[in-house]
Amino acid sequence: MNIHEYQAKALLRSYGAPVSDGRVVLRAEEAKTAAGEMDGPIWVVKAQIHAGGRGKGRFKEPEAGEKGGVRLAKSVEEAATLARQMLGRTLVTHQTGPAGKQVNRIYIEAGSDIARELYLALLVDRQTSRISFVCSTEGGMDIEEVAAHTPEKILSFPVDPASGLSDFHGRRLAFALGLEGAQVKQMVALSKTLYRAFVEKDMEMLEINPLIVTPEGQIRVLDAKVSFDGNALYRHADIQALKDETEEDPKELAASKFDLNYIALEGEIGCMVNGAGLAMATMDIIKLYGAEPANFLDVGGGATKEKVTEAFKIITSDPNVKGILVNIFGGIMRCDIIAEGIIAAVKEVGLKVPLVVRLEGTNVEKGKEIIATSGLNVIAGDNLSDAAQKIVKAVKG
Repeated sequence: MNIHEYQAKALLRSYGAPVSDGRVVLRAEEAKTAAGEMDGPIWVVKAQIHAGGRGKGRFKEPEAGEKGGVRLAKSVEEAATLARQMLGRTLVTHQTGPAGKQVNRIYIEAGSDIARELYLALLVDRQTSRISFVCSTEGGMDIEEVAAHTPEKILSFPVDPASGLSDFHGRRLAFALGLEGAQVKQMVALSKTLYRAFVEKDMEMLEINPLIVTPEGQIRVLDAKVSFDGNALYRHADIQALKDETEEDPKELAASKFDLNYIALEGEIGCMVNGAGLAMATMDIIKLYGAEPANFLDVGGGATKEKVTEAFKIITSDPNVKGILVNIFGGIMRCDIIAEGIIAAVKEVGLKVPLVVRLEGTNVEKGKEIIATSGLNVIAGDNLSDAAQKIVKAVKG
């Protein structure tokens, strides 16, 4: 689960991180008052969307101006004007894709003098199964270019969970970032603050870009991007309350309400599978035979008829889907339940694209009989390879 920058900063501020004063604005008429509550002479007006690259992004609408989603204002009136220009507009960045994202929130923050821009992040390292710090002296908008062309400028090291975080971790970060004097102590303190927030709130990633050094030698968090482990959200009602459903893919949002594991992709063949591993194999074999999957969808091992029906409806709601492949291996999941769900869904939403169904396992003969006697135009797959070839052939015409 992702949250907005202003929410991430409020969370880090509650842990004691050095974050600038700021206000969130939902309506343009609130912007002037919000800016007036902070000291100038510079205000930063930031579009709030769940995507990076806002500073280099561009709005689709000419009314929003040619500048990106992060702009400087020299008066409260200018801050209000900029907020009015951006609210309700569509911001396109390298992470949003060409469709962009609509800006429904603006964050107005007191400006900061910057002597240096650094990069600092914490993440779960899948190779070591530990929390790792990542840092670079090359912070700012071009960090992706640094990672691509000069990766040696990025340092990464894990924290041993047995011994936990120590002062030497903070000092290692400070020396890697070229900090000195009192800044080293600041970094030691900040590393402890960020690590505690990361662990206590079950974060998956905490990125600060840039982490700045002011002309006075103070370290400040100028931007923050945070994502959380969705499997741990049941422990954090306060974090769940921060979810912005307008930033979610409607299909993924609908799937989450029925406890379905769904991720939208850009292909043309919709997939409904039970089990994450089998779902990945199904997507791979679709690609092997020359097509692209439109989604990852794992209905789970104990899906009900109603759950399968909703899964089918979510797949068919995607206009990119030109064919559907259902691949079920019945262990805990019974094939007849899958069949009943498919029939119910087709009767409710109709079937306008080819459908190939491959069933195997518990109650497979009963499941096949239900589909065969349904009167629906369903193509049977004898095995995974056969099913994949048939749906690709049907879609390719």
